[in-house]
Amino acid sequence: MTETAGGRDAEAVSKFVESFAAQLVEAGMQRMPARIFAALLSSDSGTLTSAELGEQLQVSPAAVSGGVRYLAQQHMVAREREPGSRRERYRVHSDQWYEALTNREAVIKRWEGALREGVSSLGAESPAGRRLSETLAFFEFVDAEVAAMMERWRAHREERFGSAPL
Repeated sequence: MTETAGGRDAEAVSKFVESFAAQLVEAGMQRMPARIFAALLSSDSGTLTSAELGEQLQVSPAAVSGGVRYLAQQHMVAREREPGSRRERYRVHSDQWYEALTNREAVIKRWEGALREGVSSLGAESPAGRRLSETLAFFEFVDAEVAAMMERWRAHREERFGSAPL
């Protein structure tokens, strides 16, 4: 058994990373960002450097860079500068799912605006306008439900884990 720095079985950690990454890929995430995200999520500190990610995942610095860029755009990881160094560390927070959903909420708002415009342009009573109206109503419903769900999550998280995210 090979151990990680935290004393865990490195092979078991690697199997988890690849297994969870495969689930994320199946759900639509690109493969490299999924592997990077799973590796960060499974690290005790929640942070790894590009070199550490490359070594753990056996990938090039360019692959790490592209994957981290995608994850940062999705608000799933944050970049941090190591004090006194040019090296960056990448951090996953315990509230990454909240951040990712909040980011999606902004996209839904933009879609709602475009759909309203479409309904107006096509006419609410035309077949296409009715279809767009129903799509708009769905996104408005989802938007309200996500907001309410996130409020319930914050209360649940605080009750279960305390107020500060890990």
